[in-house]
Amino acid sequence: MPLNYSKWDQLELSDDSDIEGHPNVDKRSLIRWKQRDIHEKRETRKLKISALRAEIACNGILSPRLHSVRATLGSADGGLKYFQQLVEKLQTQPSPDAPPTNAKDQPTYDAMMLSLLLQVWDGAKSLPADEREAAVLSGLDKHLKQLADHTKKLEKDLVDEENEQKKHITSEDIHEGFDSKYTPAKPPPPAVKNAKIDAPTKTTTTKTTEFEVLNPAASSSKAQSQSVAPKNSPDSIEEDEDEELPELTPSLERFSRLSLWDYAQSFSFIQANRDVVVPGASDALLVAAFRAESKGQFAYAEKCVHQSLLLQYCEKLGKDGVRLFFQKMITGDQRAVSVFVKDVEGTYSHLKTRAKVAESETSDVQNEQIQLVPENPSATISFNVPDGPPPEDLRLEGPGTEDLEVEQVREALQMRWDVFESFPEDLKAALKVGTLDEVNKVLGSMDVSVAEDVVGKLEVAGIMSFVSGGIRDETGNVNEEEDEDVE
Repeated sequence: MPLNYSKWDQLELSDDSDIEGHPNVDKRSLIRWKQRDIHEKRETRKLKISALRAEIACNGILSPRLHSVRATLGSADGGLKYFQQLVEKLQTQPSPDAPPTNAKDQPTYDAMMLSLLLQVWDGAKSLPADEREAAVLSGLDKHLKQLADHTKKLEKDLVDEENEQKKHITSEDIHEGFDSKYTPAKPPPPAVKNAKIDAPTKTTTTKTTEFEVLNPAASSSKAQSQSVAPKNSPDSIEEDEDEELPELTPSLERFSRLSLWDYAQSFSFIQANRDVVVPGASDALLVAAFRAESKGQFAYAEKCVHQSLLLQYCEKLGKDGVRLFFQKMITGDQRAVSVFVKDVEGTYSHLKTRAKVAESETSDVQNEQIQLVPENPSATISFNVPDGPPPEDLRLEGPGTEDLEVEQVREALQMRWDVFESFPEDLKAALKVGTLDEVNKVLGSMDVSVAEDVVGKLEVAGIMSFVSGGIRDETGNVNEEEDEDVE
């Protein structure tokens, strides 16, 4: 394709070689005069073009108004009366609308209309009354023709000036053609919260010295430790209960709700949400699957397993794994589809088993309880419940009370009453019944620390009495009995 260089013919250069003057005149001054002349002509042309456009626009507004006035005057409802009313309205109630120019004392459209109508009336008022209306109509037609001819001339002059302007390429004609802009790539989305990110492995070469031993089996037994659950497996979810597990992001939550085996839908979602394929996403989906299975949400749990394995396969296929995986699955590669389906079913079956085991282990755990049991089967435990605070006129009577002081006895009785009143209502009711079974029933419903504190207060306040001075704690296996001393 041949290149067209004709546009460069319009380039106006202020070259020194094309400036010729008198040898007695400074050439630099001639160059400056030439440049100033070029810029002055260019600026004059721009002003003239702007003025022509403004005048054409103004005539475009005045011409329809004059035609409307001419049509009304020629109708039956018109006549000189309408003409006089229009002139009076333009004189008394003119509109402020004017051409959008910055000229000083710019007349409004109504002022220009009034001036033209007065010119027409000046030519017709000297005639007889019966000829004035025809003279006004004739004058309006004349002015309309002159306005149309003048507008055509202005349009022709505008075209000539614009063509002349286009003959010269100036700095105002410069515009961007081919432009290359660098847009930095978006940063990768952050990993899932609490995700386990493996540190990059470094390949190092080390020399090791092997020693021959007499018993190789003994030395190799150290390497046979307990098997650790692999990453991204249901077993790894239960390794450490105290460790914070990965959580689903809002995008992963929506991703986990997609239909099973609908690879096209999952692929479209990943393309629209970059934060789905991030470190820890597959782990978070497995955690959500385990929790859903434990709550009985079996369909949602299977979807989470499906989406988790889908992300794992994409990760294992490398940098372009997402495109490669979905290309095979969407096109229906039977070998790839069968392997993936089998893996999803096997993983979900294993997760169901682990969820059932965890549920059974939780249900088998017994709550630790504190129970009062006499250390000697022949002994009994009794409860001395106070009836109320000590009376004001406390008297000590009977043998063995000679060495006791009334105030000390009063303080002891008051302390026992305060301790009894501090107990919850169900415990006070059980103590008033006085049977060991009722008291143990209330103690069994309490936390261990609270029950231990209650037993200590019962002994210190003297509300509980027993023969052997010991209490046996039966909190373990039903067939095994452990003794617990109360200090």
